[in-house]
Amino acid sequence: MNSLESIIFKEECFQIVGICMEIHRMLGPGLLEIVYKDAMEYEFKMNNIPYQREKRFDVHYKDIILPHNFYADFVAFDEVILEVKATKEIDSDHIKQALNYIAIADSPLSLVLNFGSKSFQHRRVINL
Repeated sequence: MNSLESIIFKEECFQIVGICMEIHRMLGPGLLEIVYKDAMEYEFKMNNIPYQREKRFDVHYKDIILPHNFYADFVAFDEVILEVKATKEIDSDHIKQALNYIAIADSPLSLVLNFGSKSFQHRRVINL
């Protein structure tokens, strides 16, 4: 198996990134994250992509659930955590946040999706 065949959720990510590129092409940079999320939700529905928006994840610690939890912007295809940004660049804090989210959600993959730059940006973050 070559490295391209072993990429997890390759086709799913291709679909998601393609949709996000179309959204960025249509709306451009400079809007609030919520606008891009609304457009993503529309596109997911139109393309029959299974998703949950603002999915809540509890944080388990020893034998309790901590009072604070987190909400993933989207979970697509039941396992891919999507973190939507509208900033100048994807930075190390966004990657760290994605790593934390996939660890808590026990998910293999997150995509950080940035609509705020001149060109659409995305990063795959893998839970090893």
